[in-house]
Amino acid sequence: MGSTSNNSAEGVGRRDLIKRSAALGLVAAPGMGLLSACASSGGGGQKKDKAGKKTAKNPLGVNDTAKMEFVLFDGGFGKEYAEDAVKIYQKDFPKVTVKFSATQKIQSTLQPRFNQGTPPDLIDNSGAEQMDMGVLVGKQQLADLTPLLDAPSYDDPAKKVRDTLRPGIVEMGQFDGNPVWILYYAYTVYGVWYSQKALDSLDAEYPKTWDEMLAVCEKAKKKGMAGWTYAGKYPYYLPFSLYPMIGKVGGREVLDAIDNLEPNAWKHPAVKACFEAYYELYQKGYILKGTPGLDHIQSQTAWAKGEALFIPNGSWVENESANVIPKDFNLAVSAPTGIDGSDKMPFGTIWASGGEPFIVPAKAANPEGGMEQLRIMLSEASSKNFTAKVKSLTAYNGGTTGITLTPGLKSGVAALQLAGSNVVNPRLQDWYVQLQKEKIGVAGLGEMMAGRLTPAEAVKKIQGFADETAKDTTVKHYKHQ
Repeated sequence: MGSTSNNSAEGVGRRDLIKRSAALGLVAAPGMGLLSACASSGGGGQKKDKAGKKTAKNPLGVNDTAKMEFVLFDGGFGKEYAEDAVKIYQKDFPKVTVKFSATQKIQSTLQPRFNQGTPPDLIDNSGAEQMDMGVLVGKQQLADLTPLLDAPSYDDPAKKVRDTLRPGIVEMGQFDGNPVWILYYAYTVYGVWYSQKALDSLDAEYPKTWDEMLAVCEKAKKKGMAGWTYAGKYPYYLPFSLYPMIGKVGGREVLDAIDNLEPNAWKHPAVKACFEAYYELYQKGYILKGTPGLDHIQSQTAWAKGEALFIPNGSWVENESANVIPKDFNLAVSAPTGIDGSDKMPFGTIWASGGEPFIVPAKAANPEGGMEQLRIMLSEASSKNFTAKVKSLTAYNGGTTGITLTPGLKSGVAALQLAGSNVVNPRLQDWYVQLQKEKIGVAGLGEMMAGRLTPAEAVKKIQGFADETAKDTTVKHYKHQ
């Protein structure tokens, strides 16, 4: 999704998931299971380039004559930030040829190359056709990025790369044990996005309890505006606000149990309460008409035009919808509304985590080159360039000094400050892509929000999907450490 996920017409991010991978959107939901499951380790492979000599200026030992290939997901963040970082790589290694390309078809473009043992050196594995990260790790198809993390940072040789990263980034790249398989480059704030101007026009404040949410939606309805819309074709966007709400209501241990595929985790009272709350939006007619048939771009466009007040999304939405968001929109994001004062965690509890997952394949010809490109991207200058151009934070812990923050980015930073330590990070979208997108998202939440399943039926169905995955011996399972 990575997640997800950040994408244009066909992609979802995140980021990237959808995280992102985000996150964005299934091109054809039924087929993705076959695609994501086919990460095989077959093929004869390609010859590894000889590593170069390690020096102070070349701490990873990049071969300064070897070709480096970089494939980027062409989504909501665009490709200019990556092209700028490639220019730095080429300046540092002038004898090198860099092959750079961008595509929305990550899976169909690169899976055959993984199977043949001839993958590129660096991949932004995001969007609708994101390769299943859990499968790639389980089949040992990724290089451990620990050498990159332990290398001197690009700006300060006295600091390791890992010491320049935002909290949680290293841990997100780990699946079990110490190796780090993924570097999430973007730092995504997930939540409920809205126009502060529109909210002000209703003489309303952002709702903290569900009764207040319903009251705000009723005000909007009376003015001809729907309360909510979402990516109906890709309903795994709903968890961007629903999962942190579940954590807020029941505590982060509920989310951990769901991630761990524990029996009856989805039957927790907090899940039931939150499902029923969202279903109430459908029952009371607060969802924009036609939403189940909209993709992420269509739903965001309708929302930007003032047809709906709230939309669950990630911080890539500001860049992805820049061409349709009015100048006076005053974009804002908030942590999810809770149920009431009995919630386990305070208002402000939010989902924020790494997005835009970058990987170096185990069978890459020039893995040192792929890691060096990431080291450059994690410099202060490249981080600032990304933030200035795409209106999103990076994994680099800083990079905002001297930049005029856009409304959405400024709101995201404020939301993180309000959350403090109350930041949750569900891992389903990283660990079990097919379960999260096709089953929980499309077949569970999507059906419920379209009125085709009751909350109780959705809980039962989703618990069944989780149990199937837990019992599937062909799937590598992960747990919070």
